[in-house]
Amino acid sequence: MGLATLGLGVLTLGGFSLGYGEAITLVAAVLYAVHIVGLGAWSTPLDAVGMSNLQIIVIAAICFVATVPDGIVLPHTGRDWLSVLYMAIFAGALAMLGQTSAQADLAPTRTAIIMSMEPVFAATFAVALGGERITARLLVGGTMVLTAMVAVELVPRRHVEAEVTHIAV
Repeated sequence: MGLATLGLGVLTLGGFSLGYGEAITLVAAVLYAVHIVGLGAWSTPLDAVGMSNLQIIVIAAICFVATVPDGIVLPHTGRDWLSVLYMAIFAGALAMLGQTSAQADLAPTRTAIIMSMEPVFAATFAVALGGERITARLLVGGTMVLTAMVAVELVPRRHVEAEVTHIAV
């Protein structure tokens, strides 16, 4: 987990300074880790759809509250609406359902390592589709995250880590 975290730092940080944006990102990462551990404890295959719906409702409520002070601005063009719908359906609802369903069977630590691949995929698409340049920082950080993921998958897991205890509510 440390190697993946260090790799993410290489990919995303421009040095050792921690500004406002980095601090918010760090808080979000901690909250996301709590989310992953919670899903590992509470997610079951039978509850995946219901839990996903509840998560989407909570996310929508938080986003609404965060938007109210500046006012709600709706997309103006059909293309903008398509972008919003794509993000809501594929990057939002279906991704949430997939993660919740998968976490019914995966240990939280394994899930966290797999989810740490997101910046690697983002960097790959940025190079392939966005015209970003391949830099040493990109290669080193991405390699560190990939190495951490492969190591977690290849190293035998402790018996306790492999079990996901589901908490009855």
